[in-house]
Amino acid sequence: MDEELTIGAVSDRTGVATSALRFYESQGLIHATRSDGGQRRYVRDTLRRVSFIRIAQQVGLSLDEIRNALSSLPDNRTPTPRDWERLSTSWRPRLDGQIAMLERLRDNLAGCIGCGCLSLKVCQLANPGDEAARLGAGPRWMMEQQETP
Repeated sequence: MDEELTIGAVSDRTGVATSALRFYESQGLIHATRSDGGQRRYVRDTLRRVSFIRIAQQVGLSLDEIRNALSSLPDNRTPTPRDWERLSTSWRPRLDGQIAMLERLRDNLAGCIGCGCLSLKVCQLANPGDEAARLGAGPRWMMEQQETP
């Protein structure tokens, strides 16, 4: 097996477009060397690093959060199982909050999005006197762990 992979090989193996790989590199999430002809070459560990990035994105982490996690690893290495346990534990409260918000959205989507808009007949029943306004702007009942009245 070759020690270094082309951008096309990394793309094929990870299912991530070459443009996304170049973007990840520009953001400091992955690193490449250059061949004598100026082509990008990635070490094999980049496959796991890109997979880590994609998983983190799928669970809703921002690129800043992913960058911070990866920068906490010595020598820009790929997370080990021990690293993954530490990182995932630190993300648990955030992910639990997202799960709770998705459950509220699922349970209330057909009726009310909790925005306090008073534009639907049901809002007059669920939010008399625009009680949601005291919670702040936007869909507060969905964004925060507060029950609709």
